[in-house]
Amino acid sequence: MNDTHAIEILLVEDNPQDLELTLRALKKANLANHIHVARDGAEALEFIFCEGPHAARRIDDIPKVILLDLKLPKVDGLEVLQRVKADPRTRNIPVTILTSSKEQSDIVESYHLGVNSYIVKPVNFESFSTAVQNLGLYWLLLNQPPLPGA
Repeated sequence: MNDTHAIEILLVEDNPQDLELTLRALKKANLANHIHVARDGAEALEFIFCEGPHAARRIDDIPKVILLDLKLPKVDGLEVLQRVKADPRTRNIPVTILTSSKEQSDIVESYHLGVNSYIVKPVNFESFSTAVQNLGLYWLLLNQPPLPGA
């Protein structure tokens, strides 16, 4: 990813309020420069795997992190996670589930499929904002991913 305009965060969120809050929190932490938003699971998969309207992208230009909601239209978050982690070209992309679901079955299945982190969205905006900022700072600035192709 040597393109300075490469996507750093793929945000997969269908709820307009949660999307706005997440973007605002990332902007507040100066992490909103290179974000791509997908509003359903099918759109996320097209972006990740360079299909449909994203066919011109190179699969090597992977996001540094995927923030993924579970309850999505068309293709749910667990299926997106499963497809990302099953493909050798994308399995090293860190995926953080950012959802309102506290269901133990969702948590267990997410980790079974290879999620890197599972965060339940805080109800309070300040807590939510802090959680998203910390998430972005960790995955974009602190985490050391393997080199592409490694």
